Amino acid sequence: MTSAAAIILCVLLGALAIFQLLLILGVPIGRFAWGGQHDVLPAKLRVGSAVSILIYGIFVIITLERAQLIDIIPGDTFETVAMWVLTGYFALGIVMNAISRSKPERMVMVPTTIVLTVLSLIVALG
Repeated sequence: MTSAAAIILCVLLGALAIFQLLLILGVPIGRFAWGGQHDVLPAKLRVGSAVSILIYGIFVIITLERAQLIDIIPGDTFETVAMWVLTGYFALGIVMNAISRSKPERMVMVPTTIVLTVLSLIVALG
């Protein structure tokens, strides 16, 4: 179950990375991200989207490490703690997306972050 949750979590993070890439490229879907203030993101938020993609990559490594699907970080302590931090981060994301002024962002990203939180919790407990 842990491996399946980890893989699904990584697939969702990959989908979010593609979403962020589309935002960087100027696709007018900004109402679903960054507070929904802009359909096409300004340069500052595009940089934020690029950083998000890098962070998602780190999340994938942590997730795969914790699920023991890869072994590139020595020891277990870092990946265990990092997975719990990641779970907390996603849980905070539920709240942050829920208070967004953008209804489209709330409607899409709240359920997304709920799923990410549950999956990361499964991996953290695994």
